[in-house]
Amino acid sequence: MTAAALRSEKPDLRKDAPVSVIGAGIAGAWQALLLARAGRKVSLYERGDNEMTQATSHWAGGMLAPYCEAEGAEPMVSQIGMRSLEMWRKEFPDAVFNGSLVVAHPRDRADFERFAKMTTGHRRVDADGIAELEPALAGRFREGLFFPDEGHVEPRLVLARLHERLIEAGGSIHFESEMTPEDLDGLVIDCRGLAARDKAPELRGVKGEMVVIKTAEVQLSRPVRLMHPRWPLYVIPRQNNHFMLGATTVESEDELVMVRSALELLSAAYAVHPAFGEAHIVELGAGLRPAFPDNLPRIAIGNRRVATNGLYRHGFLMAPSLAEKVVAYVERGEIDNQVMRCL
Repeated sequence: MTAAALRSEKPDLRKDAPVSVIGAGIAGAWQALLLARAGRKVSLYERGDNEMTQATSHWAGGMLAPYCEAEGAEPMVSQIGMRSLEMWRKEFPDAVFNGSLVVAHPRDRADFERFAKMTTGHRRVDADGIAELEPALAGRFREGLFFPDEGHVEPRLVLARLHERLIEAGGSIHFESEMTPEDLDGLVIDCRGLAARDKAPELRGVKGEMVVIKTAEVQLSRPVRLMHPRWPLYVIPRQNNHFMLGATTVESEDELVMVRSALELLSAAYAVHPAFGEAHIVELGAGLRPAFPDNLPRIAIGNRRVATNGLYRHGFLMAPSLAEKVVAYVERGEIDNQVMRCL
């Protein structure tokens, strides 16, 4: 589809025409907020309640790691993620943006070196460097990769704050309101994730399992990724001595945590620091990430509908920049051929 053809699909709406966003997860929340700040009258609809436990975002890690993700994702993901990282910093200057640390045990040295070769934006640190960054890990690992420009947010906290800021910007939120694009007038922004398979049947769910534990025996300042033969496992510090352990990538659409996954996640934490063995398990859960066959995001545009979907494992990393692209399209007709498709 050419840029000219895409432009012909631009919604012909007045500035005062209503905008409805379906899905209050991280993608929908950012799009609703930026559209409201652009002066649009925005209503955000969410099928679940304000606890958002049905949303994929509820089970996310909140890692903002565009450099690390270059190891296994297409360049587009890192490019979009780097812009999003700037937007996160601006929107939440009090969030933790002090980098991420990648470590490995000697048996996984080959995977560690492969990770180093496929990523940029890092510097190697020896055992003393690791101890300086994370005193709790002193003597635990011989070498690490420190990505100083990365960060992380606590998903449930920042999602609630985005909702609050939408209201402050003049928008409205309607929880327990299950909508489809046909139910609404004006421009509709569809951010329903897997629920949008009525419009995008090629979507699939990829399960991500996580564990939250609590202990005061370990202090970490940043996410720590531990190399693993099947997938990188990470330990993310959260408030009140909580740590999120995640996350698996399982080609399954059930939302139950497998015993093997739980054991691997807990073993990873123990491998990072034995004191995690004395921690208490606070929560086990899984979310289904919406993904297209190529695992890349897509903004589909039509006469009165825009659909943002397929953020896969990178929802928090990519959501702000994708929202910015949607606003640029709605307000000025700008087309990003890298991510936009015609409905």
